[in-house]
Amino acid sequence: MPRQQHWIMHMDMDAFFASIEQLDNPSLRGLPVVVGGEHRGVVSTCSYEARRYGIRSAMPIAEARRRCPSAVYIRPRMRRYAELSALVREALTQFSPKVEMASVDEAYLDATGLERLFGPVEEMGRRLKTAVREVTGGLTCSVGIAPVKFLAKISSEQRKPDGLFMLEPDMVPSFLATLPVSSVPGVGKHFSEELSRFGVRVCGDVSRYGEDFWRRRYGKAGGVLWERAHGVDPREVVPWSPPKSESAEVTLDEDTRDRDLLRTWILRHAERVGTSLRRQHLAGRTVTLKIKYADFRQITRQVTLDHRICSTESIYETAVSILDALELADRVRLVGVGVSGFEAGGPVQLSLMAEKRPEKNEGRRDRLNMAVDTLRSRYGGDAVMRGRIFAHRAEGDPEEKERRVDRAEAKRLRDQH
Repeated sequence: MPRQQHWIMHMDMDAFFASIEQLDNPSLRGLPVVVGGEHRGVVSTCSYEARRYGIRSAMPIAEARRRCPSAVYIRPRMRRYAELSALVREALTQFSPKVEMASVDEAYLDATGLERLFGPVEEMGRRLKTAVREVTGGLTCSVGIAPVKFLAKISSEQRKPDGLFMLEPDMVPSFLATLPVSSVPGVGKHFSEELSRFGVRVCGDVSRYGEDFWRRRYGKAGGVLWERAHGVDPREVVPWSPPKSESAEVTLDEDTRDRDLLRTWILRHAERVGTSLRRQHLAGRTVTLKIKYADFRQITRQVTLDHRICSTESIYETAVSILDALELADRVRLVGVGVSGFEAGGPVQLSLMAEKRPEKNEGRRDRLNMAVDTLRSRYGGDAVMRGRIFAHRAEGDPEEKERRVDRAEAKRLRDQH
């Protein structure tokens, strides 16, 4: 009996954040839209109109503004993006029991043996694209189909945007022969430059040297490179894996030594991280504070507690204690807060853990936070606001400025293009 063909599908949303902004504000359609900090930080994503100016994800905002000063620059709305990401995930689960969300805007599906339900795997890909468009109200995605995971991801890039590319098994050798090694997931800029010194620029060049050579010189990375260059990827689609950490950070509009301002941002991060942890029924023992200075030096400091926490107040107090013990070596450009160490005991049922916590206030804090979470889920994120955050916004917090241009401004920008 012939062996069943293994198929992996990779779904990648097209310019996800920027496309959502254009979906929610139709006057932005056709305009170059850049999602990221208004003046600082990096580009999270940008519309295809902006990409014509050479703007790319992870590019400094200052460079993006230099290339296209008339683009529409918008701060990220992560809650909205997560909302639509959840809808996409739900749609994908209607096609395969094995769906692995690789990030907020991309996912892998195991499409093996599903022909009886959806017809040929390529037809399944088309139906999936239609389902995503319908559930999101018009957003498009690109789909790649291949025998293994990394080739499925590369395939989804072949026909962007709104494309579908299927790599048949007999096409793999010729496809890899001319595929740049820099296109292989995990081969970054520095590794690619190192490989070019050996004359290795495409996957076909890897075979000039034996597998032992690559493993001796680069260890595990060398072995993986050899496998990928020969179309080998044993990784399966993993439907869910426990998160290892939860974090939030911000690049400030201006470098600062103002500790009160940093404490306010730490509170906002603690709010965001705590809310996410409680939604996932998680709590962690390790709190990390991340600081990036004006000269781009970065440090992280952490405290590991003898009990797990998920309340906003406890996360805030722990992170602030780290800040207070830190002598700021320069003005601060970025501040972030993270929580990890979920492993001991796994997920928690918050209301039943109160009596077991060493911290006597933790049970009361859990109940208070859950009540706040309930109100926000019912009446919106601003239904309940902590006084310190409210004061920060009232003073003109830049994150709360108008996030999208109005129709008149959009028309003016459209006329420029």
